Parts: sequence; structure tokens; C-alpha cells
Amino acid sequence: MSDYKKQLRNLKEEIAVLSAEKSALQGRSSRSRSPSPAPRSRSCSRSRSASPSTAVKVRSPSPNRSRLSNVARKAALLSRFRDSYSQARLDAQCLLRRCIDKAETVQRIIYIATVEAFHVAKMAFRHFKIRVRKSLTPSYVGSNDFENAVLDYVICHLDLYDSQSSVNDVIRAMNVNPKISFPPVVDFCLLSDFIQEICCIAFAMQALEPPLDIAYGADGEVFNDCKYRRSYDSDFTAPLVLYHVWPALMENDCVIMKGEAVTRRGAFWNSVRSLSRCRSRSLSPICPRSQIGLNTMSRSRSPSPIRCGLPRF
Repeated sequence: MSDYKKQLRNLKEEIAVLSAEKSALQGRSSRSRSPSPAPRSRSCSRSRSASPSTAVKVRSPSPNRSRLSNVARKAALLSRFRDSYSQARLDAQCLLRRCIDKAETVQRIIYIATVEAFHVAKMAFRHFKIRVRKSLTPSYVGSNDFENAVLDYVICHLDLYDSQSSVNDVIRAMNVNPKISFPPVVDFCLLSDFIQEICCIAFAMQALEPPLDIAYGADGEVFNDCKYRRSYDSDFTAPLVLYHVWPALMENDCVIMKGEAVTRRGAFWNSVRSLSRCRSRSLSPICPRSQIGLNTMSRSRSPSPIRCGLPRF
């Protein structure tokens, strides 16, 4: 059923893009049917069609067509992001609740997975765009449409994105996250399908004009009614965010889709307490566990430089 849903979603996106291109072509044909102001000779048309400038113009799409295609792709991606919140997120919660009883921990894991997926997908898009620039530079030397050609190539070849590599990077980042990795009670590979879907959505959102991104959220921050809606189990009189359930989607500085957060009284002190607990659980990357006690004892027993400098009576 999940494969069928993915195929249905892909078909809907293709239909939206094709309908946008159809409307653009209809507008172009209606403009071409309008009578020309002066007749043109056949030799003149042949000479103009052979010029290199017209060849570049034919190769690049019209601004109206690119704008309509951008609008259609944006609408399809917003629909996928909304479906991920309403359906894929709940499916991921059901998988995690088999291993974790605490609902707060489950929601924190899914939120951190979403944030890490956007971060990794944005980095992958930058690297992909750099490779496209290097490959298209010899064929577009001295052309003014180089950036448009790069963007068109990226849009037409989004399927070349290695989403599985991004999934591995996200799981690797989650394994070292101090908020959810101690104690390791669950294998984050259970969320591979959810992470892959979020990575594909985030990667395609970077090809929009302007690109879409998620808002930064921190535990203990002041609740922003413009960015988030409160969860059903929140304290609706509390001004601080205890933790986030889903990130808000941003276009530049404008919120186009609200996220979800849980607000409680004393959220700031709870976040500070959990952070200190995570830091106490995490070990130093230099000293192993067996040497921590010896090092602390040697440091505590070593005399201070002030005592060493004073004469003994």
C-alpha cells in the first residue's frame, strides 16, 4: 500500500507539472495567433533562426512557464509535507511506541529526525548543484543563461538524488544527539522510510524559487503563536516551549505552514535539567571510562600553584 501511495503521489505531481506547462503553452499559442505588425521575408527568418542568440532563447524556458512550474511544484511539495505530518509522522510514532513507552521521547525523536533530514538534504543539494555547475561550464561559456540552465537541469534530474546516503547520515547524527541517544533503547533504522521521505521533500524544496526551509526551534524558548500551534496536552497558559513536535515551514521570513509545540510551566528549567543530565551521561572523546576516576582523583590531589609557591613553616 505504501508503494501504491508513493506512485499515486508521483503521478499527481506529474499531472500538476504537465497542467502548468499546458497552460503556459496555451498562453504562448494565443500570443502567436495575434496578427504581426509587419510581414517578414523568408530569408530574414532563415538568417535569424541561424543566429546563436536565438538558439539560446529557444533552449531556455519562458519566464511564465518557469513561474507556473515553480508554483505547481511548490503546491505538490506542500501537500507532501502536510501528508508527512498527518500520516507518516503518526506511522513513525506507532513504530517507536513498540519500544518506547514515553510519548515525549517519541515525539522528540521524530522532531530531531525531521530537523536532521532537512539539514542533510540541504547539504546534499549544495553539493549536487556544484557538480552540475562544473559539468555545464564548458558548454555555456560566455552565456547569460548559465544559472537558468543549472536550475533547469537540477529540476529535471531530482531523481539522481542519493536519498539512502542521506538517510545514513541522518541516523548517524541521531546516534550522537545527546537528547535522544542516551540511553540507546531503540534502533533509529526503524525510521528509515520516514527519514527518506522527509529528505526527498527537503531536497526538492531547495530547487524552488525561493527555497523553503524549516524554522529553528529550541527547548525553553518563548512560544510564538505565528509559527506554532499548541499540542492538545499543553498548558495553554504557559509562555515557554517544553519541546517541539513538528517544525514550522518558512519561505524567507514568512511562515507558510505552522508547526506544533508543547508548552508547560517551568519549561526552561526542565530543558536545563535535561541538558545537564545528557552532558553528565556523555563521555569525553579523549579519556576512556576507566581513566575518568583516576584523572579526577589526580587532579584533586595535586597541590595548587599558590600552595607550592608559599614556604612551609
